Amino acid sequence: MVRTETPVCDFGRRAPPFSLPGVDGQVWTLDRARGPTGLLVMFICNHCPYVKAIRSRIIQDAIDLEALGIGSIAIMSNDPREYPEDSFEMMKQVARDLKFPFPYVWDETQEVAHAFGAVCTPDFFGYNADLALQYRGRLDESRKEVVPGARRDLFEAMKQVAETGRGPVQQIPSMGCSIKWKGVA
Repeated sequence: MVRTETPVCDFGRRAPPFSLPGVDGQVWTLDRARGPTGLLVMFICNHCPYVKAIRSRIIQDAIDLEALGIGSIAIMSNDPREYPEDSFEMMKQVARDLKFPFPYVWDETQEVAHAFGAVCTPDFFGYNADLALQYRGRLDESRKEVVPGARRDLFEAMKQVAETGRGPVQQIPSMGCSIKWKGVA
């Protein structure tokens, strides 16, 4: 497991289109996932200890952001041949067990992760109503362990995006396990 940090936000970069199968049996697209005030795209997986540590807070933030008009979607792009815990069947189980309030979709070809420029799990991309990138930062200061009372960086940034269309200038990168690319040892 290689720890990786996300690059700085490329403000205004357009969200790339996608059409991916969800664990709910539906096909999800950019337009279908977005909310009236924005969209949060999360690259996550099942096996990563960084993701496991924050799943409950991701769920709560998605619920709270939906009330602000921001849609959320989680994309799993890892190669499940190398990490069986990230298989589509296991994705279904995790989404069901944790009652994900957002679509959890599989990027089997990894083309979507490449189009977004995703590098790790978790990797958060926050878009405004025009689907222009406004946030590429961390959920909060937690890493593999929960930090009690941590400032909700992602939620506060996306609340600002919902209200103003613009994200904060100062952002702290997310950190997590590198995406497990096919054909890379």
